[in-house]
Amino acid sequence: MHTPTAWAALRRRDLLLTAWPWRSAAYLTATATLGVIGLIVVLSLFLLGTATVVLLVGVPLLCGVTLAGVPAAVIERRLLPLVDSAPIDGPHRVPAEPGLWCWLRTRWREPGTWRELGHLMLSALVLWLVEVTALLGGLVVPLALLVTPLLLAFADEEGVKVLKTWQIVSWGPAWATAVAGLVLLVPGGYVLTGLAAARAVLSRRLLGSTQVELTERVQELSRSRARLVDAFEAERRRIERDLHDGAQQRLLSLSMTLGLAEVCEPDEVGALVAQARDEARLALEEIRELIRGIHPQVLTDRGLPAAVGAVADRSAVPVQVRFDLPDRLPSAVESTAYFAVCEALANVARHSGAGSATVDGRIDAGRLVVEVRDDGVGGADAGAGTGLAGLADRLAVLDGTVILSSPRGGPTLLRLEVPCRPTAPYA
Repeated sequence: MHTPTAWAALRRRDLLLTAWPWRSAAYLTATATLGVIGLIVVLSLFLLGTATVVLLVGVPLLCGVTLAGVPAAVIERRLLPLVDSAPIDGPHRVPAEPGLWCWLRTRWREPGTWRELGHLMLSALVLWLVEVTALLGGLVVPLALLVTPLLLAFADEEGVKVLKTWQIVSWGPAWATAVAGLVLLVPGGYVLTGLAAARAVLSRRLLGSTQVELTERVQELSRSRARLVDAFEAERRRIERDLHDGAQQRLLSLSMTLGLAEVCEPDEVGALVAQARDEARLALEEIRELIRGIHPQVLTDRGLPAAVGAVADRSAVPVQVRFDLPDRLPSAVESTAYFAVCEALANVARHSGAGSATVDGRIDAGRLVVEVRDDGVGGADAGAGTGLAGLADRLAVLDGTVILSSPRGGPTLLRLEVPCRPTAPYA
Protein backbone atom coordinates (compact mmCIF):
# COMPACT_ATOMS: atom_id res chain seq x y z
CA MET A 1 0.00 0.00 0.00
CA HIS A 2 1.43 3.36 -1.08
CA THR A 3 1.66 5.92 1.71
CA PRO A 4 2.59 9.39 0.40
CA THR A 5 3.29 11.22 3.66
CA ALA A 6 4.34 10.64 7.24
CA TRP A 7 0.94 11.94 8.37
CA ALA A 8 -0.75 9.18 6.39
CA ALA A 9 1.72 6.63 7.77
CA LEU A 10 0.65 7.46 11.33
CA ARG A 11 -2.77 5.94 10.58
CA ARG A 12 -1.28 2.60 9.59
CA ARG A 13 -1.51 -0.20 12.14
CA ASP A 14 1.74 -1.68 10.90
CA LEU A 15 3.66 1.60 11.14
CA LEU A 16 6.45 0.08 13.21
CA LEU A 17 6.96 -2.64 10.59
CA THR A 18 7.45 -0.11 7.78
CA ALA A 19 10.37 2.12 6.88
CA TRP A 20 8.55 5.27 7.96
CA PRO A 21 10.02 5.53 11.49
CA TRP A 22 13.52 5.15 10.07
CA ARG A 23 12.84 7.63 7.26
CA SER A 24 11.49 10.05 9.85
CA ALA A 25 14.59 9.57 12.00
CA ALA A 26 16.83 10.23 8.99
CA TYR A 27 14.83 13.35 8.11
CA LEU A 28 15.00 14.72 11.65
CA THR A 29 18.72 13.97 11.88
CA ALA A 30 19.35 15.88 8.65
CA THR A 31 17.17 18.86 9.59
CA ALA A 32 18.67 19.07 13.08
CA THR A 33 22.15 19.06 11.57
CA LEU A 34 21.08 21.78 9.13
CA GLY A 35 19.69 23.81 12.03
CA VAL A 36 22.97 23.62 13.95
CA ILE A 37 24.98 24.59 10.86
CA GLY A 38 22.55 27.43 10.18
CA LEU A 39 22.95 28.70 13.74
CA ILE A 40 26.74 28.71 13.42
CA VAL A 41 26.73 30.39 10.00
CA VAL A 42 24.16 33.07 10.81
CA LEU A 43 25.70 33.87 14.20
CA SER A 44 29.20 34.08 12.69
CA LEU A 45 28.08 36.34 9.83
CA PHE A 46 26.13 38.58 12.19
CA LEU A 47 28.93 38.97 14.75
CA LEU A 48 31.63 39.52 12.13
CA GLY A 49 29.43 41.88 10.16
CA THR A 50 28.50 43.92 13.23
CA ALA A 51 32.13 44.15 14.34
CA THR A 52 33.39 45.31 10.94
CA VAL A 53 30.44 47.35 9.68
CA VAL A 54 32.28 50.63 10.33
CA LEU A 55 34.97 49.44 7.90
CA LEU A 56 32.28 48.60 5.32
CA VAL A 57 33.58 45.04 5.29
CA GLY A 58 30.66 43.98 7.42
CA VAL A 59 28.02 45.24 5.00
CA PRO A 60 28.20 42.24 2.64
CA LEU A 61 28.34 39.93 5.67
CA LEU A 62 25.13 41.39 7.05
CA CYS A 63 23.59 41.12 3.59
CA GLY A 64 24.58 37.48 3.67
CA VAL A 65 22.57 37.04 6.86
CA THR A 66 19.41 38.18 5.09
CA LEU A 67 19.98 35.65 2.30
CA ALA A 68 21.15 32.73 4.44
CA GLY A 69 17.72 31.16 4.26
CA VAL A 70 17.86 30.74 0.46
CA PRO A 71 20.49 27.94 0.28
CA ALA A 72 19.15 26.39 3.49
CA ALA A 73 15.68 26.24 1.94
CA VAL A 74 17.06 24.51 -1.15
CA ILE A 75 18.47 21.75 1.08
CA GLU A 76 15.23 21.56 3.09
CA ARG A 77 13.17 21.08 -0.06
CA ARG A 78 15.50 18.30 -1.17
CA LEU A 79 15.08 16.56 2.20
CA LEU A 80 11.30 16.82 2.18
CA PRO A 81 10.66 13.74 -0.04
CA LEU A 82 11.91 11.57 2.83
CA VAL A 83 8.59 12.17 4.60
CA ASP A 84 6.36 13.80 1.96
CA SER A 85 6.40 12.62 -1.64
CA ALA A 86 4.33 15.53 -3.02
CA PRO A 87 6.44 17.92 -5.13
CA ILE A 88 7.19 21.38 -3.78
CA ASP A 89 8.00 24.43 -5.89
CA GLY A 90 10.30 27.14 -4.66
CA PRO A 91 8.89 30.67 -4.24
CA HIS A 92 11.50 32.41 -6.37
CA ARG A 93 11.34 33.95 -9.83
CA VAL A 94 14.11 33.97 -12.41
CA PRO A 95 15.83 37.39 -12.38
CA ALA A 96 15.02 39.58 -15.37
CA GLU A 97 18.71 40.19 -16.09
CA PRO A 98 21.97 38.32 -15.50
CA GLY A 99 24.37 39.46 -12.84
CA LEU A 100 24.72 39.38 -9.06
CA TRP A 101 23.07 42.72 -8.37
CA CYS A 102 19.91 41.84 -10.28
CA TRP A 103 19.76 38.49 -8.46
CA LEU A 104 20.14 40.22 -5.08
CA ARG A 105 17.53 42.85 -5.89
CA THR A 106 15.06 40.21 -7.03
CA ARG A 107 15.56 38.04 -3.94
CA TRP A 108 15.25 40.91 -1.47
CA ARG A 109 11.94 41.93 -3.02
CA GLU A 110 10.41 38.46 -2.80
CA PRO A 111 8.34 37.51 0.27
CA GLY A 112 9.60 33.94 -0.13
CA THR A 113 13.14 35.04 0.76
CA TRP A 114 11.99 36.36 4.13
CA ARG A 115 9.86 33.29 4.80
CA GLU A 116 12.94 31.15 4.17
CA LEU A 117 14.99 33.29 6.55
CA GLY A 118 12.30 32.94 9.20
CA HIS A 119 12.28 29.18 8.71
CA LEU A 120 16.05 29.05 9.10
CA MET A 121 15.96 31.11 12.30
CA LEU A 122 13.21 28.90 13.72
CA SER A 123 15.26 25.81 12.89
CA ALA A 124 18.47 27.29 14.29
CA LEU A 125 17.00 28.56 17.56
CA VAL A 126 14.24 26.09 18.46
CA LEU A 127 13.52 23.16 16.19
CA TRP A 128 16.92 21.47 16.25
CA LEU A 129 16.74 21.24 20.05
CA VAL A 130 13.32 19.59 19.86
CA GLU A 131 14.51 17.20 17.15
CA VAL A 132 17.67 16.18 19.00
CA THR A 133 15.64 15.56 22.16
CA ALA A 134 13.16 13.41 20.25
CA LEU A 135 15.94 11.46 18.54
CA LEU A 136 17.67 10.78 21.85
CA GLY A 137 14.51 9.70 23.64
CA GLY A 138 12.83 7.89 20.79
CA LEU A 139 15.75 6.16 19.10
CA VAL A 140 19.21 6.50 20.65
CA VAL A 141 18.28 5.53 24.23
CA PRO A 142 16.05 2.57 23.24
CA LEU A 143 18.73 1.24 20.89
CA ALA A 144 21.38 1.64 23.59
CA LEU A 145 19.22 -0.42 25.96
CA LEU A 146 18.43 -2.98 23.29
CA VAL A 147 22.08 -3.84 22.58
CA THR A 148 22.97 -4.40 26.26
CA PRO A 149 23.16 -8.25 25.96
CA LEU A 150 25.42 -7.91 22.92
CA LEU A 151 27.75 -5.57 24.77
CA LEU A 152 27.77 -7.87 27.81
CA ALA A 153 28.83 -10.78 25.63
CA PHE A 154 32.06 -8.95 24.75
CA ALA A 155 32.59 -7.29 28.15
CA ASP A 156 35.04 -8.35 30.86
CA GLU A 157 34.12 -9.37 34.40
CA GLU A 158 33.28 -5.77 35.31
CA GLY A 159 30.22 -5.95 33.06
CA VAL A 160 28.58 -3.16 31.05
CA LYS A 161 27.75 0.37 32.14
CA VAL A 162 24.39 1.18 30.53
CA LEU A 163 24.03 4.80 29.38
CA LYS A 164 26.95 5.57 31.68
CA THR A 165 24.62 5.35 34.69
CA TRP A 166 24.30 1.79 36.06
CA GLN A 167 26.44 -1.32 35.87
CA ILE A 168 25.14 -4.68 34.61
CA VAL A 169 27.21 -7.80 35.17
CA SER A 170 24.70 -10.64 34.72
CA TRP A 171 22.45 -11.84 31.93
CA GLY A 172 19.14 -11.38 33.72
CA PRO A 173 19.35 -7.61 34.09
CA ALA A 174 20.89 -7.39 30.60
CA TRP A 175 17.90 -9.08 28.96
CA ALA A 176 15.48 -7.05 31.07
CA THR A 177 17.20 -3.88 29.88
CA ALA A 178 16.93 -5.07 26.27
CA VAL A 179 13.20 -5.70 26.68
CA ALA A 180 12.80 -2.21 28.12
CA GLY A 181 14.59 -0.77 25.09
CA LEU A 182 12.34 -2.74 22.73
CA VAL A 183 9.25 -1.45 24.55
CA LEU A 184 10.51 2.15 24.34
CA LEU A 185 10.99 1.81 20.58
CA VAL A 186 7.22 1.50 20.11
CA PRO A 187 6.23 5.00 21.31
CA GLY A 188 9.52 6.31 19.97
CA GLY A 189 8.59 5.29 16.43
CA TYR A 190 5.29 7.13 16.65
CA VAL A 191 6.86 10.22 18.22
CA LEU A 192 9.56 10.47 15.55
CA THR A 193 7.10 9.93 12.70
CA GLY A 194 4.66 12.48 14.11
CA LEU A 195 7.37 15.08 14.69
CA ALA A 196 8.76 14.56 11.19
CA ALA A 197 5.27 14.94 9.74
CA ALA A 198 4.71 18.20 11.62
CA ARG A 199 8.11 19.50 10.57
CA ALA A 200 7.33 18.65 6.93
CA VAL A 201 4.04 20.55 7.06
CA LEU A 202 5.80 23.60 8.50
CA SER A 203 8.52 23.44 5.85
CA ARG A 204 5.98 23.11 3.05
CA ARG A 205 4.03 26.13 4.32
CA LEU A 206 7.07 28.38 4.67
CA LEU A 207 9.34 27.18 1.86
CA GLY A 208 6.84 26.54 -0.92
CA SER A 209 4.95 28.95 -3.13
CA THR A 210 1.90 30.59 -1.59
CA GLN A 211 -1.51 30.59 -3.22
CA VAL A 212 -0.99 34.20 -4.30
CA GLU A 213 2.33 33.37 -5.95
CA LEU A 214 0.85 30.34 -7.68
CA THR A 215 -2.09 32.45 -8.89
CA GLU A 216 0.31 35.02 -10.35
CA ARG A 217 2.18 32.26 -12.18
CA VAL A 218 -1.05 30.82 -13.56
CA GLN A 219 -2.14 34.26 -14.74
CA GLU A 220 1.19 34.83 -16.45
CA LEU A 221 0.95 31.41 -18.10
CA SER A 222 -2.56 32.26 -19.28
CA ARG A 223 -1.35 35.53 -20.78
CA SER A 224 1.58 33.74 -22.37
CA ARG A 225 -0.72 31.09 -23.83
CA ALA A 226 -3.00 33.79 -25.28
CA ARG A 227 -0.04 35.50 -26.90
CA LEU A 228 1.10 32.17 -28.32
CA VAL A 229 -2.34 31.52 -29.80
CA ASP A 230 -2.23 34.94 -31.45
CA ALA A 231 1.29 34.28 -32.71
CA PHE A 232 0.32 30.89 -34.14
CA GLU A 233 -2.69 32.44 -35.88
CA ALA A 234 -0.49 35.17 -37.35
CA GLU A 235 1.99 32.52 -38.51
CA ARG A 236 -0.81 30.53 -40.12
CA ARG A 237 -1.98 33.61 -42.01
CA ARG A 238 1.59 34.34 -43.10
CA ILE A 239 2.03 30.83 -44.49
CA GLU A 240 -1.33 31.08 -46.26
CA ARG A 241 -0.37 34.47 -47.71
CA ASP A 242 3.07 33.27 -48.83
CA LEU A 243 1.54 30.26 -50.55
CA HIS A 244 -1.15 32.37 -52.22
CA ASP A 245 1.08 35.23 -53.33
CA GLY A 246 4.20 33.22 -54.06
CA ALA A 247 4.23 29.55 -54.92
CA GLN A 248 0.58 29.44 -56.03
CA GLN A 249 1.08 32.30 -58.50
CA ARG A 250 4.25 30.68 -59.83
CA LEU A 251 2.47 27.39 -60.38
CA LEU A 252 -0.46 29.18 -62.06
CA SER A 253 1.95 30.95 -64.40
CA LEU A 254 3.67 27.62 -65.08
CA SER A 255 0.33 26.04 -65.98
CA MET A 256 -0.51 28.89 -68.37
CA THR A 257 2.93 28.71 -70.00
CA LEU A 258 2.59 24.98 -70.57
CA GLY A 259 -0.88 25.60 -72.02
CA LEU A 260 0.55 28.10 -74.48
CA ALA A 261 3.26 25.61 -75.44
CA GLU A 262 0.55 23.16 -76.50
CA VAL A 263 -1.02 25.55 -79.03
CA CYS A 264 1.91 27.65 -80.22
CA GLU A 265 4.09 27.21 -83.27
CA PRO A 266 6.81 24.54 -83.04
CA ASP A 267 9.64 27.07 -83.23
CA GLU A 268 8.32 28.86 -80.11
CA VAL A 269 8.01 25.73 -77.97
CA GLY A 270 11.63 25.75 -76.82
CA ALA A 271 11.44 29.27 -75.40
CA LEU A 272 8.17 28.54 -73.61
CA VAL A 273 9.52 25.31 -72.11
CA ALA A 274 12.61 27.16 -70.88
CA GLN A 275 10.37 29.81 -69.32
CA ALA A 276 8.26 27.08 -67.71
CA ARG A 277 11.39 25.45 -66.32
CA ASP A 278 12.52 28.75 -64.76
CA GLU A 279 9.10 29.30 -63.22
CA ALA A 280 9.09 25.76 -61.82
CA ARG A 281 12.54 26.35 -60.32
CA LEU A 282 11.44 29.63 -58.71
CA ALA A 283 8.29 28.00 -57.33
CA LEU A 284 10.38 25.17 -55.89
CA GLU A 285 12.76 27.65 -54.26
CA GLU A 286 9.87 29.55 -52.70
CA ILE A 287 8.36 26.33 -51.36
CA ARG A 288 11.75 25.34 -49.93
CA GLU A 289 12.08 28.73 -48.22
CA LEU A 290 8.61 28.32 -46.80
CA ILE A 291 9.41 24.82 -45.51
CA ARG A 292 12.65 26.11 -44.00
CA GLY A 293 10.62 28.68 -42.10
CA ILE A 294 8.37 25.94 -40.72
CA HIS A 295 11.06 23.39 -39.86
CA PRO A 296 14.43 23.27 -41.62
CA GLN A 297 15.65 19.89 -42.81
CA VAL A 298 19.16 20.52 -41.50
CA LEU A 299 17.74 20.75 -37.97
CA THR A 300 16.21 17.30 -38.32
CA ASP A 301 19.25 15.74 -39.98
CA ARG A 302 22.20 17.33 -38.17
CA GLY A 303 20.84 18.97 -35.05
CA LEU A 304 20.88 22.41 -33.48
CA PRO A 305 24.54 23.45 -34.01
CA ALA A 306 24.41 22.85 -37.77
CA ALA A 307 21.02 24.55 -38.12
CA VAL A 308 22.16 27.64 -36.19
CA GLY A 309 25.34 27.67 -38.27
CA ALA A 310 23.27 27.76 -41.44
CA VAL A 311 21.28 30.72 -40.09
CA ALA A 312 24.52 32.49 -39.16
CA ASP A 313 25.83 32.03 -42.70
CA ARG A 314 22.76 33.83 -44.08
CA SER A 315 22.85 36.62 -41.49
CA ALA A 316 23.57 40.18 -42.58
CA VAL A 317 25.77 40.56 -39.47
CA PRO A 318 28.86 38.33 -39.14
CA VAL A 319 28.03 35.68 -36.54
CA GLN A 320 30.40 33.27 -34.80
CA VAL A 321 28.71 30.06 -33.59
CA ARG A 322 30.13 27.91 -30.78
CA PHE A 323 28.19 24.93 -29.45
CA ASP A 324 29.34 22.31 -26.95
CA LEU A 325 26.57 19.71 -27.01
CA PRO A 326 27.74 16.12 -26.54
CA ASP A 327 24.36 14.64 -27.49
CA ARG A 328 21.30 15.38 -29.59
CA LEU A 329 18.51 17.13 -27.74
CA PRO A 330 14.77 16.39 -27.81
CA SER A 331 13.22 17.64 -31.03
CA ALA A 332 10.93 20.09 -29.23
CA VAL A 333 13.92 21.64 -27.44
CA GLU A 334 15.96 21.86 -30.65
CA SER A 335 13.09 23.42 -32.57
CA THR A 336 12.28 25.94 -29.85
CA ALA A 337 15.91 26.95 -29.39
CA TYR A 338 16.45 27.19 -33.17
CA PHE A 339 13.58 29.59 -33.79
CA ALA A 340 14.48 31.58 -30.68
CA VAL A 341 18.02 32.05 -32.01
CA CYS A 342 16.61 32.96 -35.44
CA GLU A 343 14.47 35.65 -33.83
CA ALA A 344 17.40 36.90 -31.76
CA LEU A 345 19.70 37.16 -34.79
CA ALA A 346 16.95 38.89 -36.76
CA ASN A 347 16.71 41.46 -33.96
CA VAL A 348 20.48 41.90 -34.05
CA ALA A 349 20.37 42.60 -37.79
CA ARG A 350 17.36 44.95 -37.61
CA HIS A 351 17.82 46.93 -34.41
CA SER A 352 21.28 46.64 -32.85
CA GLY A 353 23.59 48.28 -35.38
CA ALA A 354 26.14 45.63 -34.44
CA GLY A 355 29.24 44.82 -36.41
CA SER A 356 29.45 41.24 -35.16
CA ALA A 357 27.65 38.74 -32.96
CA THR A 358 28.29 35.41 -31.27
CA VAL A 359 26.07 32.45 -30.40
CA ASP A 360 27.28 30.13 -27.62
CA GLY A 361 25.41 26.98 -26.60
CA ARG A 362 26.05 24.41 -23.88
CA ILE A 363 24.37 22.11 -21.38
CA ASP A 364 24.45 23.40 -17.80
CA ALA A 365 22.78 21.54 -14.91
CA GLY A 366 20.24 19.83 -17.13
CA ARG A 367 19.37 22.98 -19.08
CA LEU A 368 20.24 24.06 -22.59
CA VAL A 369 21.84 27.49 -22.29
CA VAL A 370 22.22 29.60 -25.44
CA GLU A 371 23.75 33.08 -25.23
CA VAL A 372 23.49 35.54 -28.12
CA ARG A 373 25.85 38.52 -27.82
CA ASP A 374 26.32 41.51 -30.09
CA ASP A 375 28.47 44.64 -29.99
CA GLY A 376 25.65 46.97 -30.99
CA VAL A 377 24.24 50.11 -29.41
CA GLY A 378 22.22 48.27 -26.75
CA GLY A 379 19.08 49.66 -25.19
CA ALA A 380 16.92 46.69 -26.19
CA ASP A 381 13.56 46.58 -24.39
CA ALA A 382 11.46 43.42 -24.15
CA GLY A 383 8.30 45.52 -24.17
CA ALA A 384 9.20 47.68 -27.15
CA GLY A 385 7.82 45.38 -29.83
CA THR A 386 11.16 43.88 -30.90
CA GLY A 387 9.88 40.31 -30.74
CA LEU A 388 11.43 39.55 -27.35
CA ALA A 389 8.04 39.04 -25.69
CA GLY A 390 7.10 36.48 -28.32
CA LEU A 391 10.47 34.83 -27.88
CA ALA A 392 9.85 34.52 -24.14
CA ASP A 393 6.41 33.04 -24.84
CA ARG A 394 7.93 30.46 -27.18
CA LEU A 395 10.36 29.31 -24.49
CA ALA A 396 7.72 29.40 -21.76
CA VAL A 397 5.96 26.46 -23.43
CA LEU A 398 8.91 24.28 -22.34
CA ASP A 399 9.32 26.07 -18.99
CA GLY A 400 12.24 27.98 -20.44
CA THR A 401 13.37 31.50 -19.59
CA VAL A 402 14.78 34.53 -21.38
CA ILE A 403 17.19 36.89 -19.62
CA LEU A 404 18.10 40.15 -21.38
CA SER A 405 20.96 42.50 -20.53
CA SER A 406 21.18 45.48 -22.88
CA PRO A 407 22.56 48.67 -21.33
CA ARG A 408 22.58 51.75 -23.55
CA GLY A 409 25.82 51.78 -25.48
CA GLY A 410 25.95 47.99 -25.51
CA PRO A 411 26.84 45.26 -25.58
CA THR A 412 23.65 43.21 -25.56
CA LEU A 413 23.42 39.71 -24.08
CA LEU A 414 20.37 37.52 -24.59
CA ARG A 415 20.43 34.33 -22.53
CA LEU A 416 18.02 31.52 -23.36
CA GLU A 417 17.54 28.59 -20.98
CA VAL A 418 15.44 25.51 -21.71
CA PRO A 419 15.20 22.41 -19.46
CA CYS A 420 16.25 19.36 -21.44
CA ARG A 421 17.80 15.94 -21.34
CA PRO A 422 20.06 14.77 -24.20
CA THR A 423 18.60 11.85 -26.15
CA ALA A 424 21.33 10.48 -28.43
CA PRO A 425 24.97 11.21 -29.23
CA TYR A 426 25.89 13.09 -32.37
CA ALA A 427 27.03 10.93 -35.24
